[in-house]
Amino acid sequence: MEFIKPDVNIDFVGRRKIAFAISLGLIIIGMVALFYRGSSLYGIDFAGGTIIQLHFKNPTAVNKIRQGLKPLGLERSAIQRFGGEGEDVFLVRTDISTSELRNLSKKVEDSLETVYGPEAVKVERVEMVGPKVGKDLRQKALLAIYYAILFIAIYISGRFELKWMPALIMAGALVLGVYLLRAAGVSIPMLIVAALIITLACCWLLRLQFALGAVTALIHDVLITVGAFAITNKEFNLTVVAAVLTIIGYSLNDTIIVFDRIRENQRKRKKQDFGELINSSINQTLSRTILTSGTTLIVVTALFILGGGVIHDFAFALLVGVVVGTYSSIFVASPILLAWEARFAGPRGRAKGKR
Repeated sequence: MEFIKPDVNIDFVGRRKIAFAISLGLIIIGMVALFYRGSSLYGIDFAGGTIIQLHFKNPTAVNKIRQGLKPLGLERSAIQRFGGEGEDVFLVRTDISTSELRNLSKKVEDSLETVYGPEAVKVERVEMVGPKVGKDLRQKALLAIYYAILFIAIYISGRFELKWMPALIMAGALVLGVYLLRAAGVSIPMLIVAALIITLACCWLLRLQFALGAVTALIHDVLITVGAFAITNKEFNLTVVAAVLTIIGYSLNDTIIVFDRIRENQRKRKKQDFGELINSSINQTLSRTILTSGTTLIVVTALFILGGGVIHDFAFALLVGVVVGTYSSIFVASPILLAWEARFAGPRGRAKGKR
């Protein structure tokens, strides 16, 4: 099935500078929002604390809930509606996570009943995470995302370039470097940033062009997705980390489809301008890309709208990630190959890069 005519010839490569500017702008906006929110971006999984889910029989207001929680010293907690319209369910988040909160569910119900009356409110769940556990989960989540990207770089290098040895040398050096930096007490966020920069530099220096394009696109997707959470004032928790890892795999799938066609056309059209070859390869796979992404978006949109509050953030991350991942496969990963060709292919390659 072809959604787009096979003879279509959209100049994606010619618009790469505009696409780079858009991507850079989105990343900068997201990072500014991320630094502005700081630790408030973390959900209870990473920040530690206690979350209480309340279900009221009748509509209520946040200020009235605060009034009911005041005897317990929880009136300054963050309170927000949970679920869709018409669902009188609220989440109360507090940074208190000590043994003093034993039997908290009963205490909260009793305190709120003084304001709402008997059996007017039900505590549906109470979750507590200690600050040390939250910090440990946060570090492991960052490492999981980094190692996913690293092993993808190894796979791409072997799969498309048959350069398993340079890829394994890069991986070994990075794993050792991460271990030494952790032993030296470097914070996990700074360690991940440094490791990603080294990964990109190794891909460039070892001439692993397909890995360079794939890794750059994946970093691009993760940054924009996390930035979207910061901009929309959503929390980043373990569920969202699972969504980010899913996005990494999905985005890679799109990138591999385009890379496969580029490699195939390289063997058939050795004398063709590399920019034109990339452009024609993207156009040839465009129908498949749009159909795959379109059907996935339909499902994810249904989850986002109808899935309820429990998976709302997960669906939102996938919604952003599928769109951005499809975009990066076309406008980020493939043009990186052109930039590499312009740098390493001599005068002919530089001439192609000017296209």
